[in-house]
Amino acid sequence: MRGFILLAVLAITFLQRSTALLEVKGPSEPILEGQDVTLECVDTESELNMSMVHFERFSKYMKKWYRLETDQQFFYRRCFLYDVDVRREEGKLFVFIASMQSWSEGPYRCITEDNSTAKNTSDPLTVPIHYMREVAVHRAGLGYLTRYFNSVQDLRVRLGDDVELECSTSASEEPEYFWAKKGEDWLLPSNKLKLDKVKDDDSGRYTCSAQSPTVRSLMKKRTISITVLKEDAAWYESTIGRIVLVVCPGFVLLAVAVAMTTFLCHRSKQRQSKGPIDDRSQKKPIYRSSVESLPSTLSDKQPLV
Repeated sequence: MRGFILLAVLAITFLQRSTALLEVKGPSEPILEGQDVTLECVDTESELNMSMVHFERFSKYMKKWYRLETDQQFFYRRCFLYDVDVRREEGKLFVFIASMQSWSEGPYRCITEDNSTAKNTSDPLTVPIHYMREVAVHRAGLGYLTRYFNSVQDLRVRLGDDVELECSTSASEEPEYFWAKKGEDWLLPSNKLKLDKVKDDDSGRYTCSAQSPTVRSLMKKRTISITVLKEDAAWYESTIGRIVLVVCPGFVLLAVAVAMTTFLCHRSKQRQSKGPIDDRSQKKPIYRSSVESLPSTLSDKQPLV
């Protein structure tokens, strides 16, 4: 029993000695993209000389750790360290990150010049960045080309048509979507809005909101106007009709250009396949006493009148 206790004490002592003395402390609240962030390297047991400690950041693209110091070469700082500022104040080590972006979230660590043991290297710290891009609204189920043309502020549809709108965005977390109509008190918790056989009353301004599930203050909105045309409106007055008028001539010109290019290439190959024309059978011999054999200077000496 005493032997077991002795082994347990030795194991605990070994684990305590192998624990890192350095620790990177960061913000305790969620960080939004564009905010300033400060990290501090702390010696938990005050046993190290902080002047021999420096910060490092891991590059996901280069797959290696980079040292963060203000005295780095100008070119190196412009390429890799343009967004950080390392400071030493009263024996403490800080790194300031201005307008933090998603690509600069880390991980970060602090390490001594003598990194032979785990005690001289802190655990990596990654700063989670919450971001959300602008919301895009388009008509669903129309393909990528018409989706691009349909990302507009004003959507014109014919009376009785079916309309399905979809909004999307790129964010650090999958956002929650909500649809609302100006002047109405309903709220649709979805990224899609479907209107079957639209009527005049369906005209108005519709807003799609995207909200972060953890940071409620992070929200983006996009508003689109729907105009229901009259029953006797021409097909080309709708948004789909305008897209057809824009896209079809482009396809026609592309088809003509491809046909002309194919024709010219085929014609060029035909010319290259034919050899030189052998017209020796059409030539006749020239005799010395004939008129053709006389020099051209002797053929005519009379001036033209």
